[in-house]
Amino acid sequence: MTGIRIFDVHRTWEDWIGIVLGVLIVISPWMAHAVDSQFVVMNAVIVGVLVLSLAGMEIVVLRASEEWLELASGLWLTASPFVFGYASSGELRYWHFVLGALVVLLAVIELWQDWKLSDKELARHEI
Repeated sequence: MTGIRIFDVHRTWEDWIGIVLGVLIVISPWMAHAVDSQFVVMNAVIVGVLVLSLAGMEIVVLRASEEWLELASGLWLTASPFVFGYASSGELRYWHFVLGALVVLLAVIELWQDWKLSDKELARHEI
């Protein structure tokens, strides 16, 4: 019996989801009405632009290093409420925890898909 193998190969839709997550991370302080701390806003913008850029680069050229950086970005965003001290109040902590966890999940799926591929096989990534 052949199962659905939607997660066996790195697909372009995963990269588009990464772009959407990056945009959501960038605008999350405004969605949560938490723009009073410049450090928190700058952190969200930097992490969001990084996730967006990495996902965009994966569409053009697939490299394993992009997934590792995406994983680190997601972990950082998840830890940000504790690092910047907004873990005990406000809606933004939930946004950053959920968005960070989704970025981590996406990066893990992509790493799993690309784990055994050579550089030559990664270069043949279909758009």
